[in-house]
Amino acid sequence: MRNISTALLVSSLFLTAPAFAGGGHDHGPGGSHVQGPISAAVALKKAGVQVKTLIERGKLDKTWADAKASEATQKDFGRGTEWIVAIKNEKATDPAKQTLYVFFTANGNYLATNFTGK
Repeated sequence: MRNISTALLVSSLFLTAPAFAGGGHDHGPGGSHVQGPISAAVALKKAGVQVKTLIERGKLDKTWADAKASEATQKDFGRGTEWIVAIKNEKATDPAKQTLYVFFTANGNYLATNFTGK
């Protein structure tokens, strides 16, 4: 009897698991279910969200909150095409750190942020 109960329990877990993997849910910013390549406008918007996140985490100074994304370009780095979004902050005191570059995959997944653009 115990073997039958165990078998029923295990089989019910396998039969109900696919119900939790369906659509109708959101993975939030940078979620894993991206449908395809994003546009430049979407890359600009995602970069703004990423900057806010970096400010909240203390990785960027609060002066970056007013900075605006100036351009989004695509570049092939050999491992695939990536979006590079340039954001300028005229309030930054170090001229070498007045432009922040935010990198995304072609599908919009966040990769990195730096001040070099490389």
